[in-house]
Amino acid sequence: MSDFLSKQPYKGSRDFFPDEMRSRTWMFNTLRQVVERFGYEEVDAPLLEPLDLYKTKTSEEIVNQQIYSFTDRGDRKVAIRPEMTPTVSRMVAQKLRETPKPIRWYCIPNLWRYERPGKGRLREHWQLNVDLFAAVNETEADIEILEVAINILLSFRAKPGLFKLYLNHRELLNAVFESMLKIEKEKWPTIARILDKKEKIDADYFEKMLSEAGLDQDGIKTLNEYFDTGISFIEKNKAILGEELVNNFLKVLSILNDLGYSELYEYNASVIRGFDYYTGLIFEIFDLHPDNRRSLFGGGRYNNLIGYFGKESANAVGFGMGDVTLEDFLRSHGLYKEFTSKSEVLVANIDENLTTERFHLANILRNAGLNVEVALTGAKLGKQLQEAEKKNIDIVIIQGSEEVEKHSVTVKVMSSREQELVSTENLIEFIKGKL
Repeated sequence: MSDFLSKQPYKGSRDFFPDEMRSRTWMFNTLRQVVERFGYEEVDAPLLEPLDLYKTKTSEEIVNQQIYSFTDRGDRKVAIRPEMTPTVSRMVAQKLRETPKPIRWYCIPNLWRYERPGKGRLREHWQLNVDLFAAVNETEADIEILEVAINILLSFRAKPGLFKLYLNHRELLNAVFESMLKIEKEKWPTIARILDKKEKIDADYFEKMLSEAGLDQDGIKTLNEYFDTGISFIEKNKAILGEELVNNFLKVLSILNDLGYSELYEYNASVIRGFDYYTGLIFEIFDLHPDNRRSLFGGGRYNNLIGYFGKESANAVGFGMGDVTLEDFLRSHGLYKEFTSKSEVLVANIDENLTTERFHLANILRNAGLNVEVALTGAKLGKQLQEAEKKNIDIVIIQGSEEVEKHSVTVKVMSSREQELVSTENLIEFIKGKL
């Protein structure tokens, strides 16, 4: 047995070496640029939260099976955050009175869940959370959140046909349960969990599960019609489901059409969402690539969560997008970007007696906005040039005692193999002209 420690990261987590960090930074910066164009401001919070925060409104599966929790030295039960929505809601509750409305916040937190790692799913990941609180017009807030979600993928150059936004509404589903099926309210979560599995199981087993949950054949027939006929079912049963509820939902769809998104979305009754706190609009965005056909991310309206933190409450709508599923989507469609080193210039070392001159020259170039590495090696110049080429550094500056005396340097452009003597006075302008 080896006495050495393992070189591998904890199961279900990742190391990010420079290559991966460059691409991750590009992804995260793109996300920030999109949501900030809509007026959202970035927030963050502690990695640890009281365990009770998740016991209140997070799904039983996460709390009982997936959460990383422990008792700290002060005998407090705490958890590493498995999701961000309860935390952000807690933060909004702190600042609700003093913050201008509506409140548009986003974050890209590090999250942990103890689950079996697999494609698109790890124990540790980063997740973009976008949330809109206390909007006067909830319908318009729903539309804005959907626009943000769509525009994120469009900003990565994803075109129609690569993904689809599927929409549903929790209150519509509740109205089907209550007004059409006459199901007792305590049975709603059980039925909803079965409906959430509809796309993953065959029709006979689906109906068998509904029957075991207490639905008769008429009820099962109604649910199948609800799933199979889509918008026409809602329009046909508007009087039973609620005129205002149906009209508001149809208005969202109509405005999405008017904004030019008709190719990118569709109503889908099988979108249920697993969390108990959704109260209105719910949605998921699916990757349509045959090798990666799966849900990428989703969200919805959760108007009741902030009320758990005090007497004051606020309506809320938002979504979370994991970095693992986003990367898988981008790779599947050839949209993922690989980036080379950010260093633009290497100051070579050909004379150990000119250390001060090399560092001084590098600082002048950095102050001019260039990314500059100083060679910290006594290797031959040829070896230094090879290293510059490996790092895709295109400009190498060579300065020996003769160049120092002439107040000049030799500049080698690696891509063209050009080499030129340039005065230090004109050096910055010359380099920027080559980059």
